[in-house]
Parts: sequence; structure tokens; C-alpha cells
Amino acid sequence: MYDDLYDDAARERIVLEPPKRVDAPVRQPFERDRARVVHAAASRRLAAKTQVVGPQTDDFVRNRLTHSLEVAQVARDLARALGCHPDLAETAALAHDLGHPPFGHNGERALAEHAADCGGFEGNAQTLRLLTRIEAKTFDDDGRSAGLNLTRATLDACTKYPWTRELAEAPTGVHGDGSPRVVVKFGVYDDDRPVLAWVRGGLDGTRQCFEAQVMDLADDVAYSVHDVEDGIVAGRIDLTDLDRPALWDRVRGWYLPESGDDELDDVLGDLQRQASWPSAPYDGSRRAMAALKNLTSDLIGRFCGAAQEATFAAGPGPFVRYDATLVVPPRTLLEIGVLKGIAAHYVMSAEDRVALMVRQRALLAELVEALLDRGPDALDRPFADDWHAAADDAGRRRAVIDQVASLGDASAVSRHHALT
Repeated sequence: MYDDLYDDAARERIVLEPPKRVDAPVRQPFERDRARVVHAAASRRLAAKTQVVGPQTDDFVRNRLTHSLEVAQVARDLARALGCHPDLAETAALAHDLGHPPFGHNGERALAEHAADCGGFEGNAQTLRLLTRIEAKTFDDDGRSAGLNLTRATLDACTKYPWTRELAEAPTGVHGDGSPRVVVKFGVYDDDRPVLAWVRGGLDGTRQCFEAQVMDLADDVAYSVHDVEDGIVAGRIDLTDLDRPALWDRVRGWYLPESGDDELDDVLGDLQRQASWPSAPYDGSRRAMAALKNLTSDLIGRFCGAAQEATFAAGPGPFVRYDATLVVPPRTLLEIGVLKGIAAHYVMSAEDRVALMVRQRALLAELVEALLDRGPDALDRPFADDWHAAADDAGRRRAVIDQVASLGDASAVSRHHALT
């Protein structure tokens, strides 16, 4: 069905691979990419990494792995509806958070400060590095790791920010977990530029491919809806009793700076007129649980359906690679922003959470310095090898940053305890 939409260049890998044995199941290149990401050690580690609150705090709370699975489901369904390859969008969604360090965006901020002299740190750039270098499956003729050796189209779909740090805009606003955006957003470190150049195939500019746009929207939709769901179950959010003046101040401060009270009231009113919007506080009963699931399903369908309709209205397609742009209506962006603001106001800004984030950044800073002092003997073998192969202090610092970024929350705490 999709064969005519993706050419041989889209299916090309950095390292040519021999044919699989004849008795192996027949899978297409993009299917193989998805399997490689699913089976990657980095995917398993996402279960131990913070999404909004730490994965050890509650059996219900989402972690980076469960969030990625939910984003993948949304991305696959949206891609199928739009006509681009669902395996590409799903794999990009499964991989989109692989480069996140312990403690989510808060940890990203700490590592960015300590990597300033070796090219910086950014979760999406780390994802590209992981897929094409750190998560080793294939080696080139010179003995260098090619990572999972994914196809060009899959790596392109995974590239949320197809530009270098020097081209990044100044950060503004906050992340979905409530941490301020102080890290510039970019998708490739300087020493990984040849890989991105190969992925982009000589394309000029910083435009995302269509499949990356689908992944990006699926991520936005998933965490805007699910963070509210988590907050409701935790008893922090009551959708029947919202403090609008304080809430709108938070929404403007974090997400929608140009929106006035009347506009935000109108947007919330539209959401509240949805049949599944609760009319009574959540009480933890099975009936309430079912109603909450219906609400999250309806909201996801509402946002994705609006984008699908607007994209079809904008042009005839096909909606693949660089032949189209995903269109998200301004009203839908406002609705997503209001949901993010609700979670931000009632969950992200809680004083206990803000104090915890300060301690987390201090822990990672101390861990980086302890590993730099101890050297390769304190690193896992792959990163110790990178340390020995490094030509200068910047290369050795990068090896340490890669090591820390690979850890889960609990592993970072235990390493810190052991070394300090």
C-alpha cells in the first residue's frame, strides 16, 4: 500500500546489511526499524525515567516508557488516517524520548549546564546519537558503531529538531513537566553532523518531514490529555471546580501569552460542552474511572480529528515526507494549551515538586563531577571505551554525559550515593 510513496533512498541504511536468512519472517524495512527500537535497551530504561513525577512514586503514574507507548498509539492511528506510513510515525514516537536523561527535562537542564563546553546537551540530539551510535547493533567497515542502523526515513521521522545548536532559537516558556525552557532545542551535536547530513539527503533548511510532524503532534496531544488524567486520579485536579483567574494567569505565563480571559473562557466552555466532560468530582469508583477514560479518548479524538480534517482541506496529498505539511487549527492549539495549563497550575507548580526538582539537578551535577574525577573506572564499559578513545577533555566529558544520560532515576541516585 505504501510502496509507491517511499523510494529506495527512504529505505536506505547507513551500513548495507546482508539479506536475512530465507526461513526468517518476511518484514519490510520500516517494520524492522520498529522492532529494533522496541527491543533496544534504551527503550526498557524509559520505564525508570520521570515523565512528570518519579516512576517510583505510584503504580498508576506514567513514566517515559508508558508515555512513549501512548504517543506511539496516537501517532500510528493519525498516520494511518492521513495516509503516511504508520510504522514510521509509530517508531518515531517510540523513540522520541530515548535521549531523555534521569528526571526528565529537569535532568536535561542540569546536563546542558555541564555539557556547555563539549557541545551542549539536548534530549532530541541525544536520541539521534543513541540511535546512530550508542545503542550498538551494526558497525561500519572502519569499526565504528552505526547504532541500530535504521533507515533514512525512520531517522528523519525521529528528528524533531533538524538543526544544530548554533541555529537554535532562544528558549521560552516551559516543558510539559513544568520545568522552565532554559535549554535551547536542537537535534544534533557537532560531532554527529555527518549522520544528520546523511539522514536529510542534502535537503536544505530546517523543515520537519511529515512523519516527524505527526509524531510531534501525537506527543503534544498525549501529554496534554494524560497529565490532566494523572492529576485527576492523584486528587490534585477537579475539572468541576477550576479557579479561572489563577488558572488563566498560569496558562498565559506558560503556554498562551497572547490569550485574554474572554478567549480562554470561550475555549474552556467548548471543552466543557463535550458530553464526556465530568459533572461531578472524581471519586475513584469504577464508574468514575470509566468516565475518565472516555474523556481522555474523546479529547484525543477531538484534537487528532481536527488536525486530520484541516490537513485534508489544505491539499490533495499524498501526505508523506516533504510533500505536505500537517495542519493543526489554531483553535485546537488553544484547547491543548488550556489542558496543559490545568496540569501546570494544579500539578507542576506544587511547592513540594519545585523543591524536589532543585535537589535532582544538584544530584546530577555532583554525579557528573564525581565521574569526571574518577574517570573510566567508574563508567560502564561502552562509555569507558569512549573515554579512552577521546582526543581531549571535551570528548571525555561527552563520554561522562552520555553515561549519565543513559541512567534511570533510581540508578542515578544509587550511583551518586556510591561515588559521593
